[in-house]
Amino acid sequence: MSTELPVLKPADFASDQDVRWCPGCGDYSVLAQMKKVLAELGAAKENTVFISGIGCSSRFPYYVDTYGLHSIHGRAPAFATGLKSTRPELDVWLITGDGDALSIGGNHFMHVIRRNLDVNIVLFNNSIYGLTKGQYSPTSSIGKVTKSTPRGSIDHPLNPISVAIAAEASFVARSIDVNVKHLVKMLLRAAKHRGTSFIEVYQNCNVFNDGQWDYMKDKETKDDNVLELEHGKPLIFGRGKKGIRLNGFEPEIVELEKVAQDDLLFHDEKSANTQLAFLLSRFRYPEFPEPIGVFRCVARPTYDSEINAQVEEAISEYGEGDLTKLFSSGDTWTVS
Repeated sequence: MSTELPVLKPADFASDQDVRWCPGCGDYSVLAQMKKVLAELGAAKENTVFISGIGCSSRFPYYVDTYGLHSIHGRAPAFATGLKSTRPELDVWLITGDGDALSIGGNHFMHVIRRNLDVNIVLFNNSIYGLTKGQYSPTSSIGKVTKSTPRGSIDHPLNPISVAIAAEASFVARSIDVNVKHLVKMLLRAAKHRGTSFIEVYQNCNVFNDGQWDYMKDKETKDDNVLELEHGKPLIFGRGKKGIRLNGFEPEIVELEKVAQDDLLFHDEKSANTQLAFLLSRFRYPEFPEPIGVFRCVARPTYDSEINAQVEEAISEYGEGDLTKLFSSGDTWTVS
């Protein structure tokens, strides 16, 4: 009798639930790439958990044959913190959207990142509220006309990458739903990172915000509008014809035939200083090409390991706890 565990394929991670996203939604691609990644990692279903809040992306746990929690709006990081702290051996993925994470969940999003809990956050960014039928979101651009902003949004949008880096995230990356090879690469790197890994995925809502990211997808324009980050390499784009250098504190685009590559800004994802990564996060279309890839990848202690180390230290000093003894000790009151 063979005792070897079966080798799981991507299809083995598909649940028996009907996928209920709109036809053509970018969420399908993220789901497909995630199943590939789980298979490549050799993930054990019983040790893998997907946690989500509310939104189109937050249906994700139903569609993956692992453990999952579909929690409440914006609070997925709180659920993830409790689970990972008490069950540190589990692989925890946090699935969210630009509204779920950055609006009602902004506080929880910021704190799970600064604590460096060992979880993987995947933020689907379609710059709209899709589940509630097309209201503007925290990442919608100024002037965006939606059902809730008929005269155009007057809110200054949040940049998810900038927020994550400002909270000193230890791993920050961005990819695009249709760039499947790149997305798989980013998900794999995130899974292997120890600490909070954050990935923003530019994802199309073809019903309420179709074409939001076309400038980064269209064959005619993407070469000039996408900057693929590579550690230790100069910032080059436009089919190798353009680069970015610093002029004082300001970045500027230059023609490579006019400057030497050594004059360009070089990417360093390992820098302990967040300034370069934050600078890259501010590159926005149409002034600059928008970066994809890993912005930052550094090592620092994780929240779950530190809190469990304190628990073990307390047990070694005081012994195992006794709830009955605790409840009956100290000052007590009789309430009549």
